[in-house]
Amino acid sequence: MDSSQAKLKYRRVVIKLSGEALSGNQGGFGIDTSTLRATAHELAEVHALGVQIGLVVGGGNIFRGLRGASEGMDRAQSDYMGMLATVINSLALQDALERSGVPTRVMTAIEIRQVAEPYIRRRAMRHLDRGHAVIFAAGTGNPYFSTDTAAALRAMEIRADGLLKATKVDGIYDRDPLRHAEAKMLDRVTYDRFLADHLGVMDSTAVTLCRENGLPIRVFKMARGNIRRVCLGENVGTTVSHEA
Repeated sequence: MDSSQAKLKYRRVVIKLSGEALSGNQGGFGIDTSTLRATAHELAEVHALGVQIGLVVGGGNIFRGLRGASEGMDRAQSDYMGMLATVINSLALQDALERSGVPTRVMTAIEIRQVAEPYIRRRAMRHLDRGHAVIFAAGTGNPYFSTDTAAALRAMEIRADGLLKATKVDGIYDRDPLRHAEAKMLDRVTYDRFLADHLGVMDSTAVTLCRENGLPIRVFKMARGNIRRVCLGENVGTTVSHEA
């Protein structure tokens, strides 16, 4: 074991990325190839440390099921469309990761055998043990569940050490920082406070699942080097756990 592996705080993680994070400066829509390459390079550096990486990517840059439902579409139908959007993002990220030297598998909760493997828990764990990054696509395969919930579920299924959510904000605040100038970022927060205070940032169903299974969550800004720093145990973003 090299010195970097000895310092790792998390050896197996599930990283949740928003679909909008792949759109760059394109107004939250589409896939920006330079942003995609930069994200893949960042993940390749983390992989090189010896971290086993599972990934869940949202689909909001292509289609957001909840928005479709709010505009009159059938909720289940629009959610399935959102799941397919996550498959598109997952295939794009797979290509970028492999170009960065990271062997990658896409596993989908909805079978699309021509482009990806069906999700099988034990096979996913074998892929991770063999040094592959695994991208979990199509959410949970069920409507009415967010990709946050899918990320929490997969993290528990593969026995991850933590769920990392890379987002647009530095961490979790005690109130909305866009509306309250005096808002303070929290270094740590309990699951119970997160749920009771409706702190947002992550779906409450996902947080409840993590609370019931003692899975720690880290919420931090998707900025250069942050995923690496989190995996090495640096104090980046906010930790959600049983302890404040």
